[in-house]
Amino acid sequence: MKRINKIGHCLLAIALILLSINSVKAQQTTADSALLGRIAILEQQVADQKPGESHFMVAGLTTFGFVSSKTTFTAPGSMGQITRANSLGDADHYELSPMFLFRHGDNLLVEFEPSFDGTNIGVNWANISYFAAPGLVVHAGYFVVPFGIYSKKLAAGWIDKLAGDPAGLDLPGTDFGIGFSGGFPLGDMKWSYDVSLTNGLQLLPDGELQNAGIVDNNKGKMLSGRVSLLPFSNSSLEIGVSALHSNAGDAGSNFTSANVTMYGADINFVKTFSPFLVNIKGQYNKINVTPQTYTSPVDSSLFSYNNVTSSAFAQISVRPVGSDSFLKNFELAYRYSNYTTPAGSAWGQNFHENDFGLDYWLSWRTVLKFTYAQSRSLSTTSVTAGGTPGLTNINSLYLQFSVEF
Repeated sequence: MKRINKIGHCLLAIALILLSINSVKAQQTTADSALLGRIAILEQQVADQKPGESHFMVAGLTTFGFVSSKTTFTAPGSMGQITRANSLGDADHYELSPMFLFRHGDNLLVEFEPSFDGTNIGVNWANISYFAAPGLVVHAGYFVVPFGIYSKKLAAGWIDKLAGDPAGLDLPGTDFGIGFSGGFPLGDMKWSYDVSLTNGLQLLPDGELQNAGIVDNNKGKMLSGRVSLLPFSNSSLEIGVSALHSNAGDAGSNFTSANVTMYGADINFVKTFSPFLVNIKGQYNKINVTPQTYTSPVDSSLFSYNNVTSSAFAQISVRPVGSDSFLKNFELAYRYSNYTTPAGSAWGQNFHENDFGLDYWLSWRTVLKFTYAQSRSLSTTSVTAGGTPGLTNINSLYLQFSVEF
């Protein structure tokens, strides 16, 4: 009898052990399944952020508005002639520009920005950048030539505080070539550089300048660059200087020896003086073209002039960002610009403009702008050169919406 009890106890112990093993296996299966699921998710996240993979993004901007203008032209010894016009869309400033960004790994970035201006589809830039080392980016393609601060950093509608652009800052514009940019700390200060070698500028028969395009008009190239210094540790102030030199004459033409030299200086100051954010910007450009002899389109006679052009703007804006009310979304802006072209040329003028603006910021990248612009242009042209002397006054009202997406 005792033997039977011992056998029963052994069988019961074996049964309990088997049940325990099965229970542990079931718990392990459940735990392992949940763990495997979490591991799979983490692996996917790591795969999405794996260095060396390609990433694609679409950004861009659009600007749309309304402009109404009154132009009064007064020829010497005559009454003023008034012309009124308006444009829904703002023909001079309408823009829809998506930007396509493609990053391959950590070092290669491709940028392509087409643009529709209401009539034509063009390209703002198409550029490939290689981040070679800290403080050194090498890029090539079609890009904004480094000169001054406005064209490369301030011209976008959602950045510019006023609806129009300062006159005379079109050159050197965009060009085909290669460039190098970067920056380094300098103690508590910082400095940056941006230089490029491109096809360059082309001198036209009347002495004006334009970009040569993808096919250079001579064997020379254009060297341009900007160096800036941020003297304060908070980077509130930036001071920049720019320089450019280009062969401009068509090969084999009477302008073969023509060269262009440009100099520029700019300033950018942004600082909060509670409760106001103060934003001050300015730029000065000067263009010199070596002396040439031009042919009159009127009577084919020869004439010459001092081909020197200068342009400048100074701008200030104030926004009460420290206010607790809706007033913090408003910003007041003012800009003065001057554009002086060669006297005796077909486009000679002394141009002045005052712009007054009130902006309402819907977000940090979406703005509604109301701008009143008043300009005065005194012609210094020559009749021999084909110009028309006189005084032109323009008064314009802008209502403009701009957003970066």
